[in-house]
Amino acid sequence: MAHHPSIFFTAKPMPNAAPAHCFFSSMASRSQIFPVTVRDSPPLRVANSSAAEPSFKEDIDACKVAISSFALSERHIVVGCGTVSLDYLAKVASFPQPDEKIRAIDSQVQGGGNVGNALTAGARLGLKPRLISKVGNDASGNRIIAELEAAGVDTSYVVIADGGNSPFTYVIVDQEKNTRTCIHTPGQPLMEPNELSSSTITALLSGAKLVYFDGRLTDTALLIANEASQQKLPILVDAERKRDHLDELLTFANYIVASAKFPQAWTGSSSLASALLSMAIRLEKLTFLIVTLGSSGCVMLEKLDYGNSDHNEVMDVNLLLKSLQKEATQSNHRHPVVLSSKVGKLTLTSPGGGFTEKFVYGRLLLGMAESIPPEELVDTTGAGDAFIGAIIYSICVGLPPEKMLPLGAVVAGANCRALGARDGLPLRDDARVCAFL
Repeated sequence: MAHHPSIFFTAKPMPNAAPAHCFFSSMASRSQIFPVTVRDSPPLRVANSSAAEPSFKEDIDACKVAISSFALSERHIVVGCGTVSLDYLAKVASFPQPDEKIRAIDSQVQGGGNVGNALTAGARLGLKPRLISKVGNDASGNRIIAELEAAGVDTSYVVIADGGNSPFTYVIVDQEKNTRTCIHTPGQPLMEPNELSSSTITALLSGAKLVYFDGRLTDTALLIANEASQQKLPILVDAERKRDHLDELLTFANYIVASAKFPQAWTGSSSLASALLSMAIRLEKLTFLIVTLGSSGCVMLEKLDYGNSDHNEVMDVNLLLKSLQKEATQSNHRHPVVLSSKVGKLTLTSPGGGFTEKFVYGRLLLGMAESIPPEELVDTTGAGDAFIGAIIYSICVGLPPEKMLPLGAVVAGANCRALGARDGLPLRDDARVCAFL
């Protein structure tokens, strides 16, 4: 069994914190994300950060009570496949120099991992998530499972490895530069597709409204995606970076949320807008593609049914995006705002003039980020996962992009106001999200 290494901080442990030794990782985090809207969101209510931290058991009990109080006519089942972990977080005044000893100003231990964070966000909004992943039969694995169950995530399909160790992630949160540095240790042994029987997959997908893949465990993900596709279940894929077999997984995707660098890295295109168009053309099942741009918000390309529409204008995607970005710089909104292009044929200008033959019928949307006051910004860990959780909810209940993107922005922004990937996630009755549900 793997043991946690020993990077020591001369910090006094916090009430709900890890031991003073803290390591750090990147599995639980994406680049920070704050999305968009068509109207101003309500003022954000900030929790009292000076309140005493409850114990782990009190956290779990409080979460169970909150989840049970949801008032939603139908709690849609969603399935998530990917990696979960235990995060050890330490917030420091500034990033340490080599061979330097510093004190943490805050610390925390909580569950992490892209799929675990996104499903927790969805559960707090009222979804009924099921998780497929793998942890070790150890104390960390037990805590990961307990926290997810308390949040309303069904972990009965999680594989428990006897004698194995659970994934863990160490995160240094730099207060000076608002960055987080992560070091991840994968769990062992790794998950294999043969650990899932066909009957288990059938039960896992039964009644599901959507299936989400975080881009990891791709061999297992492909097995589930193939069955989900045969059942005509919509699929969302988190495309953070190029990974083995991710190309094949993307062919199943109806929805993609990608990191800022992924589209150009995957397509080899010279610009973000042309990369979005290339992906939309290549991936025939795709309904929309969202690219998260950190504090600059996000961009969505939405494909629409061409049919007999009167909107036949041919538009260069590069010029469209530049126009939306120019409009965004001239606006002065603190709260998330969505800007949309007209609907039409999205294409590129050919080198010789005129337009290229290939096009996608649809529109571009630019989501401006929420402007979080510096004194309220605590940690961007898991902001992208929070955003994805809100997108999953939006798809399940049929929200249009004009409400979907601002909801994602508000959920991600709320998460950035607390340390770690989950403590700041809002419940569906939170004043910050009620207007978008």
